[in-house]
Amino acid sequence: MSVIEIMGESRDKFGSFEDLEVFQRAYRLSLEVHRASLGFPSVEQRALADQIRRASKAICANLAEGTAKWHGSAAEFRRFVHIAIGSADEMRVWARYCLDLGYIDEATWIRWRDDYQEISKMLHGLARSVEKD
Repeated sequence: MSVIEIMGESRDKFGSFEDLEVFQRAYRLSLEVHRASLGFPSVEQRALADQIRRASKAICANLAEGTAKWHGSAAEFRRFVHIAIGSADEMRVWARYCLDLGYIDEATWIRWRDDYQEISKMLHGLARSVEKD
């Protein structure tokens, strides 16, 4: 299914970014990451905790902004999707730091790592679907 089919029949008539499964999944995970980061040591609240909150939310924000730009240019939409891919991949690094520093347990790390890898794959698919349109 192409992004046009996902979002509607034309650039003038398409659904919200909130309708995208990848947005919904990334949003739920960003809430989990945010809540978990609030329990990090105070020394990390302006460092690692802040970084993972920003990176996890950037995926959602870039999908929203890219969807808004879709009216003007599919290339702009793709650009924002690629930025979201970067943030998803970045989160896999930050999750590893959280594990190695003892801020999350191994089960949480595995879930976050796997979920962000799946989100990245979904975003790659979304970007490819736009290239075909």
